[in-house]
Amino acid sequence: MSIQRSRTIGPTGPKLGWILLAILLQSSPAALGQSEGISPQLQAAESARIAAIHAVMPATICIFSPSDDSGGGSGVIISADGYAITNFHVTAPSGNYLRCGLSDGRLYDAVIVGIDPTGDVALIKLFGRTDFPTAAWSNSDLVRAGDPCFAVGNPFALATDFHSSVTCGIVSGVHRYQEPSGTLIEYTDCIQTDASVNPGNSGGPLFNAAGEIIGINGRCSFEKRGRVNVGVAYAISSNQVQRFLGHLQSGRVVDHATAGFTVSSRADGSVVVTNILRTSDAFRRGVRDGDSIIALDRRPVESANSFKNILGTVPQGWRVPLSVVRDQTRREIMIRLEGVHAREELLQLVQSGEFEAKPEPPSRPPGGQQKKIPSSPDAPEKKTPGGDPASHPVDMPAEVAAQFESRRGYANYAFNRQRRQEILQRMQTFYQIPEATSAQWHVTAQHSQIGPVTISLSQNDAKAVFASGRVETFTATVQKTSSPTKDPTGSELLSALFLTKRLLTAGHEPFGDLYYLGRSPWPGQDELLDVLVGTFETYEAHFYLDPNSSEIRALEVFPDIEVDPFELIFENPVPTPLGTLPTRLRLRASDRDVGTIDSIEWTSISPQEDRS
Repeated sequence: MSIQRSRTIGPTGPKLGWILLAILLQSSPAALGQSEGISPQLQAAESARIAAIHAVMPATICIFSPSDDSGGGSGVIISADGYAITNFHVTAPSGNYLRCGLSDGRLYDAVIVGIDPTGDVALIKLFGRTDFPTAAWSNSDLVRAGDPCFAVGNPFALATDFHSSVTCGIVSGVHRYQEPSGTLIEYTDCIQTDASVNPGNSGGPLFNAAGEIIGINGRCSFEKRGRVNVGVAYAISSNQVQRFLGHLQSGRVVDHATAGFTVSSRADGSVVVTNILRTSDAFRRGVRDGDSIIALDRRPVESANSFKNILGTVPQGWRVPLSVVRDQTRREIMIRLEGVHAREELLQLVQSGEFEAKPEPPSRPPGGQQKKIPSSPDAPEKKTPGGDPASHPVDMPAEVAAQFESRRGYANYAFNRQRRQEILQRMQTFYQIPEATSAQWHVTAQHSQIGPVTISLSQNDAKAVFASGRVETFTATVQKTSSPTKDPTGSELLSALFLTKRLLTAGHEPFGDLYYLGRSPWPGQDELLDVLVGTFETYEAHFYLDPNSSEIRALEVFPDIEVDPFELIFENPVPTPLGTLPTRLRLRASDRDVGTIDSIEWTSISPQEDRS
């Protein structure tokens, strides 16, 4: 999904909102009342603010539950084909199907795409147009306390004509932390604002003065006597949402990260590791109790709270840099972050509804445009998406029903299937593998540590013959091979090449399961890469792909969940008789380089030739 950025109107930057205040402070009452009228600077600032608000209003949406006509909250459209961001707690009561009102006065059908229940974010898709108005993202790391901002949404369901309400204020604070409801709806590194955010604003955008999204409104503090804003509200930072966007596009129920250890602050201000799990990736990388944490994900760690804030903005499975100090020596380590929840635990929490997801005030769209949609007799009582094959409302429009598929572990498996197919089609275009996929592949190359090597790859097995006479084999029925830390140049190399060939020649069919994970970083790559995950026998393979061409950049092969993966980095692809394939491979195991394979030549041989 490509995010289209709207054009900024008028002056930009956080200083825009302070022009008015500066003029008022520097001008005398007499000057303000002079017959020549309002200061041109003041007039320009007011015009720019109004223009910015009007520019983004069409991209904001009012969300309703189609089953009972109640208001569900707000959201913002981020792509012309109808993808929009809102809160998970807004979509949870409605389930898989929603209705969305835009400022053009029309109601649009929408379907759930992906959910992030831990971070309280949901991605939905609207139907009915291909030219939806959009809002642009801003870098929330640049937001500072005192910056002007404005919130747009549907508080108290006042927007019966779908024209959202606007409230203005300032950023009251940044890097705030709000405790979760159990382990869900945790607000980390969020933005605090005094712009009025009330029930119904949930899921709507918080904009900077230029009309760019700096956050998604979700939580606010109310007086004890009623649900009325008292000037303290919190927005999920735009950078956090964008980090999770690729995972949300996968249609999955996604989770946030945990480091595998806890931290505490000492009296001297240092932040130290406590209670590290020996099964964690951090422990395997060398992190130990008592290490001082200096930085995480290239952001300075100044307290235990800041560590928790940074960690909460990262999806499960990402690898991020960690800087620690031990014995006055600084160490730079790449650690793989685990999930806050076990997979089944997260699904059960979502399905149980045991989190704070209060319905917004009821509202009926004008003109009786919306009818009640009865639930299927077989539908479960709870409509929260994300797990068991549950039916959707029987009156779900055909266009929406065609874009929804229930599957355990997914909010909407239809979008995962679509993304996987798009990637495989691009991959086929890039590699141009001949149709004769049953032929064996023959590889001759030079290993930097072992010397010449000859490798044959078929659909069922792989074999490597080294210059020393040593022979390694890998078969499709193998249950487990040696740990990559023991022999990364032999069987693990074969398993990686074997799985690569099967993906390139037969797509998803050879795998027990092949799904789209989302977009994740890879060390040394400037952009996030698409990730396909395939399971084969006891192996799990993570293919990291160029987001445009779907060229395989890297592969991780996990022979076992508790050991480090074997990594294969693909370089210098060129046309060969077998298609466009790499001429150089870099090998890594247990976070260390274990050689390269250069001067690779790819040819095809028949099974009869191989037996001879």
